[in-house]
Amino acid sequence: MQTFKDRVVVITGAASGIGEALAQAFAAQDAQLLICDVDIERLEAVAAGLRARGNRCLSQRCDVAQVDDLHNLAERAREAFGGVDVLINNAGVGLVSPVRSLNLNDAHWLIDINFWGVVNGSRIFLPLLQARPGSTIVNLSSVFAMISVPTQSMYNASKAAVRAFSDALREEIRDSRVHVLCVHPGGIKTRIARQSRLGDYSALAATPEALHAQFDQMARTSAAEAANAIIRGLQSGRTRVLIGQDARMGDLLFRLFPARASAWVAGLARRQLARKQAAHQARR
Repeated sequence: MQTFKDRVVVITGAASGIGEALAQAFAAQDAQLLICDVDIERLEAVAAGLRARGNRCLSQRCDVAQVDDLHNLAERAREAFGGVDVLINNAGVGLVSPVRSLNLNDAHWLIDINFWGVVNGSRIFLPLLQARPGSTIVNLSSVFAMISVPTQSMYNASKAAVRAFSDALREEIRDSRVHVLCVHPGGIKTRIARQSRLGDYSALAATPEALHAQFDQMARTSAAEAANAIIRGLQSGRTRVLIGQDARMGDLLFRLFPARASAWVAGLARRQLARKQAAHQARR
């Protein structure tokens, strides 16, 4: 798919972050958009901005954890556009908590969005996509599908599940000419840390603000850069895209040392945190 002019693109989680950046990038190529999110106020602001530039952009509130919402979104796409060329299962959330004190309601909340939102989005939109040869499903995973770190067990698990699901789906529908692209971002400058649910984060930071500042410091790639990388992956027909130097390094570590990569990365993070805490104490 070399051009997206007049192509129909559906994006979940489009009110901010990578989803919003994707909407902007596809609009710049004159795609027709159906964007959704649970944050309807921010979503409408994004849609209004695109329509003001002359783009055709429909918006709809959709909680991807709710199957009925996804059915309604697919029906809106069918009625308004007659089909879909690109589905981007982007909506995702975070949860910081050690396993020993994990709140299971929070764990189910994350899995319902990060994993089941991808599964049900792919499943429900598949008939519309199969009617458009050359269409694509884009599923957002993470470098955390390969590298697992403490306090992120549920996020790690959800993103590893997205990777495995995408690989299986690709083979199941290979003959239908629907492509599946799985995306593995590293640290991206988005609002996900600030919107994450927090359990016991005391091993990482003293306050939520300090925790968010740590994420901001580690996130080196902008949402616009991530969106452009995804579009290049679509245009080149790739099945897998790594976004950011941190994602590429994490993936390489996992390939070379699958049994040790997570321990090394976690150890490095602990040493960096200890140095920061020591420096903070020295300034007091």
